[in-house]
Amino acid sequence: MLGLVKLLFLIMISLSVTSMSNAENRKYNIGKIATKEEIAGWDIDVRPDGFGAPKGSGNVMEGEEIYANRCAACHGDFGEGVDNWPVLVGGSGTLASHDPVKTTGSYWPYASTIYDYVYRSMPFGEAQTLTHDDTYKIVAYLLNMNDIIDDEFVLSDKNIGKIKMPNAKGFLLPDPRPDVKKYKNGQPCMKNCNVPLKIIGKARDIDVTPKDEKS
Repeated sequence: MLGLVKLLFLIMISLSVTSMSNAENRKYNIGKIATKEEIAGWDIDVRPDGFGAPKGSGNVMEGEEIYANRCAACHGDFGEGVDNWPVLVGGSGTLASHDPVKTTGSYWPYASTIYDYVYRSMPFGEAQTLTHDDTYKIVAYLLNMNDIIDDEFVLSDKNIGKIKMPNAKGFLLPDPRPDVKKYKNGQPCMKNCNVPLKIIGKARDIDVTPKDEKS
């Protein structure tokens, strides 16, 4: 009887090892190996230094035409913003004020960030319908309206990482805001990290909340 139990035990171990081996080689018919083209479709981010920028170019004049057709309905003819849609132009010198105007010119630290966002998310409701060249043209126009590049400048994958933005040094580490706990000896705060909160303003007061006519 004992010999039979041992035999059954060995058989179970053998079946278990075989099953594990088969599981490693088993194909579940879920998904497939992504092709280079499919990976490229997702790999669309552009680093601050311009790495990853797709080949292409665009000038200010061409960007003005595309902007008028694809962007101005929400952002205004001159980037001033329609209703409460984001303002894209101006705001220089306001970031330290009580009512900062954060635009592509006054706030965004890198031209590549503008490219990445426009290509990835704009126009609203029609994301990723712009070609690479069209995106370069729009970004060139935005930079021109913010007096960052001149009228004749041609923006491309070769120079987008070299554009000097006004607020490039505005994002500092460690975070200088008073409500952010400082690291001690290079270590993050892990206890008693809460700080008192104080409401200093409301979105409705600075006119960034869409108005409900019924209210």
